[in-house]
Amino acid sequence: MAGKRRRFDAEFREGAVRIVAETGKPVAQVAQDLGINETTLASWVSRARGGGRERRARAAAAGERPAEEGQQGAGHGA
Repeated sequence: MAGKRRRFDAEFREGAVRIVAETGKPVAQVAQDLGINETTLASWVSRARGGGRERRARAAAAGERPAEEGQQGAGHGA
């Protein structure tokens, strides 16, 4: 069945992430137990922990700047 993409509802995704968080089992083991792709579960866990783009978007919305932007002041305005 190549090319057939399974869809998981929000409740299933949240439950899978909760299993990883609450049991401390490795993502690979939980994915195998649930019959889902390890990479898929890993991305759900990352999003739930605030990883990647979502974390940067929240930081930007909160007015935080990445470290490299904060270092521009050197050499300016003397």
